[in-house]
Amino acid sequence: MREGYRVVMAEIPRPTTVRRLVSFSEAVYEGRTEVEGISALLCDQRHLLADIGTVTVVVDPDGACIEAVAPDVVVDARLTKRTPVPLPHGSTPLIGIGPGFLVGRDADLVIETHRTAGPGRVIRSGGALPYTGIPGKIGGETLRRVLRAPCAGFLTPCCQLGDLIAENQIMARIDGQTLHSAIAGRVRGLIHSEVELCVGMKVGDVDPRGEAVDPHRISDKALAIGGGVLAALQMLNVDPVKRGAD
Repeated sequence: MREGYRVVMAEIPRPTTVRRLVSFSEAVYEGRTEVEGISALLCDQRHLLADIGTVTVVVDPDGACIEAVAPDVVVDARLTKRTPVPLPHGSTPLIGIGPGFLVGRDADLVIETHRTAGPGRVIRSGGALPYTGIPGKIGGETLRRVLRAPCAGFLTPCCQLGDLIAENQIMARIDGQTLHSAIAGRVRGLIHSEVELCVGMKVGDVDPRGEAVDPHRISDKALAIGGGVLAALQMLNVDPVKRGAD
């Protein structure tokens, strides 16, 4: 947005985002949200308005609005980590984010997301590193910093995003079962209580760096991936909209 691109973001009816303080998907639940000074507004598909200063969020899991919006490029950031179900983008260039995409088959360019492989790297041939199932190491922690649903149901939080918690503290309950944090740290992510959960689904994220972390700030990894998308747009000769242009 700060580079001058107009952005329309299509989401599912109940986004499964965990780091909700730094995601525009929260607009689906709240009607609007803000991430580091950039606003996002939930809109009806019938009244789409791609504004240069605000992210337009629409509930459209199948990308049906792509034809009406007629974008210069489509960025597929569904992060399914497997071969994607194609979006109806026609001849519009597509940038694929993360594992599952192959250049020339699913996307024109692919952006790497894995920490060890260099997040944000633009891939012109082949695809991103396959999904390993192991979270990137932060503060010396990998698997223990991520919380997963022990059963199906809906999450009832026992803490708030941004809270500092102790090791073994109860973070939430799901269908009567308690969910404890394996480590001490700051609650950086917690899935919305309206999401229907299945066993093993990621529902929370604790950052072991604790007070040193601001959960309202975009992570270095996310910034690198965003930078990769900008580089890919330049490679595809997709220019930002001039300020003040209609």
